[in-house]
Amino acid sequence: MDFDGVIKDSVEIKSNAFEQLFLPFGDIVANRVRMHHEDHTGMSRFDKLPIYLQWAGLPISTSLMDEFSNNFSLLVKRNVINSPWVDGLLNFLNYPHDGQLFFLVTATPQLEIEEILFELDIYDHFEQIIGSPTVKGESIKMLLDKYKVDIKRAVMVGDSKSDYEAAILNNIQFVLRKTELNKSLQSWLNCQMIDNFL
Repeated sequence: MDFDGVIKDSVEIKSNAFEQLFLPFGDIVANRVRMHHEDHTGMSRFDKLPIYLQWAGLPISTSLMDEFSNNFSLLVKRNVINSPWVDGLLNFLNYPHDGQLFFLVTATPQLEIEEILFELDIYDHFEQIIGSPTVKGESIKMLLDKYKVDIKRAVMVGDSKSDYEAAILNNIQFVLRKTELNKSLQSWLNCQMIDNFL
């Protein structure tokens, strides 16, 4: 399962943070950044930032990438932790599942997602957690192989096109968690869709 938009209603927090980061370069750039982020919510910030830096007319360098990434983390981490839970998620994780394993696959950087999950006290609910820089398709393949999971019994729960593509790449079922930001995805995807975990 994914994190933002599936465990926490935190996607808009990251939209606001990206917009805020690039506001000094003008409203047009900031709005373009926000729209791109919302259309590519499952994409790692490390893949987004070179695009956004270019739009802002800045050189793409390791030091600038690190600076923007660190500033982004400072803006979002506390707000993500404090954002609302997706309804029913905690009960779903705590419900006895007869040996079913939960894995977390996210575009959030590895150390950052681990810190967030520890603070939320749900780290131990997941057999393994894989964050960026590993891409989601590779993460799912690695988990299927490592834990010898039958693909017919595997399900990816996500809220973005990249989550869907990662599931399809690995021939596993996909469940879309519906949000305000993925309405266009809802219109053409042919899969099970949920509002929450209630």
